[in-house]
Amino acid sequence: MKLKLYLIALILIVVKNGAIAQISDNSVTSSFKRSDVQQAVKVSTDIGVVLLPIATLTTVLFNNDREGFVEGIETGGVTLATTLLLKYAVREERPDKSDRLSFPSGHTSISFASAMFLQKRYGWKLGVPAFAVATYVGWGRIYAKRHNWWDVLGGALIGTASSYIFTTPISKQHNLSISPYYDGMNRGIYACFQF
Repeated sequence: MKLKLYLIALILIVVKNGAIAQISDNSVTSSFKRSDVQQAVKVSTDIGVVLLPIATLTTVLFNNDREGFVEGIETGGVTLATTLLLKYAVREERPDKSDRLSFPSGHTSISFASAMFLQKRYGWKLGVPAFAVATYVGWGRIYAKRHNWWDVLGGALIGTASSYIFTTPISKQHNLSISPYYDGMNRGIYACFQF
């Protein structure tokens, strides 16, 4: 997914600027400037920060998970409130000098809140790709010169902590228990799930 987002953003920049790669002296050069690539990465992080909450909401609705919906609202509310309070209290200047709202990274806090929610609520099958996108968003915010590494780390901690506090694993609701099984001849895994 991370690669798809990057490619979409890159294609948009190519179409917008009419950039064409040129081959000269056995090396590939491009009419892309570093600022064009940074802009493409910035756009892709803007897409990523929207896609993760949409994926989270879609998962909750698809599973008809009312308790998860409430937990997601609590997580999102605390994440946004904490992030905005710190942004306006700290007033750290962004690396690109555009404003004084650098710490913490809102894109990263929202992305990591969504990723941690998906992982804790539904498991690593959804958590791994979500954390991959969230990590890309954090990296991209640094690469695009919108944040320093400590801004991204702060945002990741806020989002992760909010989800960790407010999200309960769905397996605990249904008393899911998994254990190894061995009867002298047969091996396996025993699982019990209550509805």
